[in-house]
Amino acid sequence: MDVYGLIGNPVEHSLSPPMHEAAYDALGIDARYVTFEPAESAGVVAVESAATLGVRGLNVTIPFKQNVLDAVDPDGLAARIGAVNTIDCTTSPPTGYNTDAAGVQRSFSHHGVALEGTVVVIGAGGAGRAAAFALADEGMTVRIANRTVERATALAAGVTDAEAVSGTAEGHGLDALPDLLAEADVLVNATSVGMEADQSPAPAEALHGDLAVLDAVYAPLETRLLRDAAAAGATTIDGAWMLLFQGVEAFERWTGREAPVEAMNEALRGEL
Repeated sequence: MDVYGLIGNPVEHSLSPPMHEAAYDALGIDARYVTFEPAESAGVVAVESAATLGVRGLNVTIPFKQNVLDAVDPDGLAARIGAVNTIDCTTSPPTGYNTDAAGVQRSFSHHGVALEGTVVVIGAGGAGRAAAFALADEGMTVRIANRTVERATALAAGVTDAEAVSGTAEGHGLDALPDLLAEADVLVNATSVGMEADQSPAPAEALHGDLAVLDAVYAPLETRLLRDAAAAGATTIDGAWMLLFQGVEAFERWTGREAPVEAMNEALRGEL
């Protein structure tokens, strides 16, 4: 039996196990997906131990996405983003990937959204970094809006200066959102705004029908941002799609098989 899993702290509410277990069942793969909760200082040790114990692959979540870089050989994208959320433990050293970027790209592709033109990314944290690099890789002009302008500017400089990135990036404050959105084709909320309270990170009056809006928040599925976007006639994509497709990408990297997307999606949404 093959073993895959997730390291994080905390992990008790993770939705990854039912999603991956559904994939194994759908394809008749003899495997199990388990969760591990090492101490916050033990991320590197956990990765090294997993490889020694024969664990074939790991997902990585908060707070370990950055510090496990010391235990893996990151691919080019993960190195540019500066974070790893998927590890192939069968290589030596283990190979690190960032499938959050693929989660963004594949969410838009699944909904028939062309990744061209200008995208506004709200937030410059982990999800914002993944989205910015992923969409710049598609050749888009990326405009990052963040509460701390300096952090947005630093991320934009990193995106623009990165090798193999065909798009460009700019950093802005949140006060620039109305003007940025007026010219945008795509909007990604990469913050947690809308998770704890019925709030939106973007002014409703700035949304318009030519936008495609992805909200990384998946609890609740229907956020204030998505309701406002739908009312404006925009295409809306809830955060469960991003969660699904980062898992799909991880599954395919680990197994070399095409993921049973429908089975994984059904299992994921059954938990929400």
